[in-house]
Amino acid sequence: MNEQQAAGSRLNLSAAQLTEATTVGLAEQLGDAMRRHGWMLGTAESCTGGLLAGAMTSVAGSSEWFERGFVTYSNEAKVAELDVSPDALHHFGAVSEPVALEMANGVLLVSPAAHVGVSTTGIAGPGGATPGKPVGMVCFGFAMRVGDGITSRAVTHVFPGDRTQVRQAAVEYALRGLLEFVGAPVNRR
Repeated sequence: MNEQQAAGSRLNLSAAQLTEATTVGLAEQLGDAMRRHGWMLGTAESCTGGLLAGAMTSVAGSSEWFERGFVTYSNEAKVAELDVSPDALHHFGAVSEPVALEMANGVLLVSPAAHVGVSTTGIAGPGGATPGKPVGMVCFGFAMRVGDGITSRAVTHVFPGDRTQVRQAAVEYALRGLLEFVGAPVNRR
């Protein structure tokens, strides 16, 4: 029995309730870290379709640290809303670290009040896989204002499960990644 299952059985929670509790807890931790720094956060989501922003706004008082969220599901939306390069989309595809970086950076470029940006772009399934890009593959971008510039990084992870599980796992992964990115302690399981 893993840590999450053990906690759920002690509290008699379903797997969905336990996942939601974990997500809300991570969002609360992130909110505390953002408030400590006096920073605002923005999201750019494709495969998670607003679930990440929804996790943030499920926390009371999140307007103190959550600036805005973009759901840019289509390539056209990525270009129009976040200034993602059509060349990057053509050469690397929407599900790629270069596009995830451009999405996260785009949050900061079009949202002057945001200090930190995060993006998700992936293949939640059940279809959509291509050679080298399996179902469950999600690329994340993390960007932060530093002085007069932006520092950013990208990471790719492949999650098991069905569409719902992949999307939820991506939200949790993004929250943990954000905590690490802003220098807050995080429990990686």
